[in-house]
Amino acid sequence: MSEEKTNLSELPTTAIDSPTSQTLEYWFEYPVRVQPHHTDYLGVVWHGTYIAWMEEARVECLRSIGVEYADLVALGCDLPVVELSLRYHRSIQLGMVAVVKTRMTEVTSVRINWDYVIESPDRQQLYVTGKVTLVAVDRERGKVMRQLPENVQDMLAKISASLNK
Repeated sequence: MSEEKTNLSELPTTAIDSPTSQTLEYWFEYPVRVQPHHTDYLGVVWHGTYIAWMEEARVECLRSIGVEYADLVALGCDLPVVELSLRYHRSIQLGMVAVVKTRMTEVTSVRINWDYVIESPDRQQLYVTGKVTLVAVDRERGKVMRQLPENVQDMLAKISASLNK
């Protein structure tokens, strides 16, 4: 990975929006410290670790506004990841601290989109940007729902309102 400063406007993909184009006060922040089990043999964070951190941040974001992920599941609705896009900008080393920032950006009939930025605590180093799309799946039937159940829609409206204050 290049250790040069990344110009986000020159990235070759449109799958991941530039985090600087958004108002940052809307982001939920989840700090992490790189532990040995997060890294490869060279002490660099393994690529799959970022995905785990993103999910932890998403679940904690929900919890911070009073929505337990287990409650969503109890309503009969699973929210599996169906699309994931990451851009690695700079590596993170063993012992370093980073901040995983997340926010829900859009809810359609059954899709829920989240954005992510992983950066240094002083916001001077950008490590990873990403997007995740979840879909609502009926747990009993194991099929994608055509529309979110009303009680799940209510929970997501609460999330959206809390994150976009």
